[in-house]
Amino acid sequence: AIVDIDENREIIFGDELTIDHIIWMGTQPTLKEKSERVGVMETQPTTCLIDYLHKASEKRQVHYLPPYRTEHKLKLMEWLGIPIAKQGASVEFIRAVVNQRNYKSNEEVAEIEEACDITADMHIAAIKMLRPGMKECEIVAAMEAMAVAAGGDMSFRTIATINGQILHNHSYTNTVKSGDLFLIDAGAETAMGYAGDMSSTIPVDKRFTARQKEVYEIQNAMHRGAVEALRPGIPYGEVYDITACIMTDGLKNLGLMKGNTEEAVREGAHALFYPHGLGHMMGLDVHDMENLSEVWVGYNGEAKSKQFGRRSIRLARPLEVGFVLTVEPGIYFIPELIDLWKSQDLFKDFINYDAV
Repeated sequence: AIVDIDENREIIFGDELTIDHIIWMGTQPTLKEKSERVGVMETQPTTCLIDYLHKASEKRQVHYLPPYRTEHKLKLMEWLGIPIAKQGASVEFIRAVVNQRNYKSNEEVAEIEEACDITADMHIAAIKMLRPGMKECEIVAAMEAMAVAAGGDMSFRTIATINGQILHNHSYTNTVKSGDLFLIDAGAETAMGYAGDMSSTIPVDKRFTARQKEVYEIQNAMHRGAVEALRPGIPYGEVYDITACIMTDGLKNLGLMKGNTEEAVREGAHALFYPHGLGHMMGLDVHDMENLSEVWVGYNGEAKSKQFGRRSIRLARPLEVGFVLTVEPGIYFIPELIDLWKSQDLFKDFINYDAV
């Protein structure tokens, strides 16, 4: 689609279905009908697109969003004559789209709430059915069936594993055993394409051990602290710091960390246990507008931190009315990371490696 500001034209380029398409896909609304539904009255065949762009680019600047798929980068090279290595998306266009999509309408919020309701039902069903001897894939199948039965789909590939120390673990081959903790990160998507996203950690035996409960209660306090801090105007990066301080205080009480809490968080010692961000925007994508760059979506053009853990924060900008975002603090014990930091004596004034 092209929005031609100088000519005051909006054009959707595409081709009508042939009989071959109809055989495989069935009868569909025409391109003209679909375009008019979204308020665009002019359509042209795709053969006209290259000529239109060539003429426009001779005397005017062509703005485009960053392509997500490789084939779209190749199309841009064909249409505009710009080599892939030199394709630079329009910052002005990116910021315009981000400023539009950041603020969710009441109708969009209702869709997201529906996605979250389905997501919550999926997690609750998993909690109820989980038992020793099951395969991880059985839990995944049950949750994903619920999303489809509700008329939607999954908003991202499910994480459901007893190896929760691997942040994005998409293997479902393990057998669940007594004493395990089972981590689920899963979300449903509505028929309209709006996403839900929730995380749960479940004791397979339906009851935490004493140590598991201590860590879980710290994580729960992190979540409550973040929710209580939410308000328009507060930078989400500050909310992250609040959760990091709550975790550090809690782990100090367990003997795993030590020293001054604020200093430990400022220096980044907390990231041994909290190596990720707090949350992200959510909407038509589960990481909403991720292809438009976190610099604009999550930071409004401000520079990201290069510090380990903090550099994984997807959303740090001040919050505004209309934003929809996730709150996902976590506590992880990653053997490889612990061994590495211990061998390097990193943050030994803040981390009690003998206890960890």
